[in-house]
Amino acid sequence: MVTKILGGGKEVGRVALYNELETGKILVDYGLTPEEPPKYPMESPPVKNAVLTHAHLDHSGMIPWICSRFDTKVFTTRLTAEIAEILYRDTLKIADAKGHPFPYGEKELDISLNKFRYIEQNQRIDFNGFSIRFHPAGHIPGSVMVEIENEGIVYACDINTIDTHLLKGAKPIKCETLFIEGTYAGVEHPDRKELEKAFLDEIEDIVARGGKVIIPAFAVGRTQELALILQRRGYDVWIDGMGIKITEIMLKHRDYLRNADKLKKAIKEMNIVYSNHGKKLALKSGIVLTTSGMMNGGPVLWYIDKIKDDPKSAVMITGYQVEGTNGRMLLENREIELYGIRTKVDCQVKFYDFSAHAGHSQLVKFIKDCSPENVVIFHSDNPQAIAEEIDFANIYIPENGDEIKI
Repeated sequence: MVTKILGGGKEVGRVALYNELETGKILVDYGLTPEEPPKYPMESPPVKNAVLTHAHLDHSGMIPWICSRFDTKVFTTRLTAEIAEILYRDTLKIADAKGHPFPYGEKELDISLNKFRYIEQNQRIDFNGFSIRFHPAGHIPGSVMVEIENEGIVYACDINTIDTHLLKGAKPIKCETLFIEGTYAGVEHPDRKELEKAFLDEIEDIVARGGKVIIPAFAVGRTQELALILQRRGYDVWIDGMGIKITEIMLKHRDYLRNADKLKKAIKEMNIVYSNHGKKLALKSGIVLTTSGMMNGGPVLWYIDKIKDDPKSAVMITGYQVEGTNGRMLLENREIELYGIRTKVDCQVKFYDFSAHAGHSQLVKFIKDCSPENVVIFHSDNPQAIAEEIDFANIYIPENGDEIKI
């Protein structure tokens, strides 16, 4: 087999793996990095079949381009396809608002939506000489690891191996060749129970002092996980933004969730923001869970603008902030771009590592339990940290544009 790394080589983001196998050619993911402006993968050769592991834009963002360009069929879960469409439309809206050119428009998006073909989790499908099985990835609802059974290959493009409130963790798959993400190579996540307690205690302290708590959250996965965590303390929480619509879609696909009834109950007990009046009520109540998670747009900016000068209030960041985003600027410089103007933030800024990715030790254990002969580490800016702990397999750490021959 020959794999060309079109994106995600020695970097986190814009994952794109072009594969020439004995049975044919197949593209695994084709994403963009949501910076300002976005970073795109290298152009793919013509390809008739692609697999999409999940809806996050760093894996899915350029799928409409590939479909409209090469008439490519995309095999994914139905839930991933439904979520991806919402993210694509939102991305086009943001690109239009920011005024930067974008590689595709509504026409290409509509073409791509007719190219999706569905495989569900734990299901196997045969097509064009490929025998493909999807395994739950534990990352976000609908996310999968891709096993090409007749080639002995597994693509673990984003995985989480621990059980969360939303999902069960990914399980290892025996294979000859393992492609694995290394987003958190060299970094360990905190104990989840201790993290949740510290997070909830902090919220309690801020509200008790008369402050407001704004929790930026990714619409896909993080909003739902945090809703389940917040519901356990019975706080009066308001929820705003795209996470509401995404949750409704997830609840239509109950089989992808660890406990759909619990999620439905958690959302039902929250107050939903429908209007500007609702935003004011939400701010007054004190705890707001809102998109976007990296603060590059969405209702979160309205809330931050209202609390930025109040040292009693806090922005509680709960996920990875890509370089070049508002969230990274806020974390590192205590500044944020509001309505085109870089603005100093004097409220508290807290970070809680609610990652949906496996940490370093979990990645190493997962690799060992898959017992592959070959390991390709991508989607990582520190792949060497994992490579140093794997002494039983051939290790490949490609850069963008590299071809791996196995």
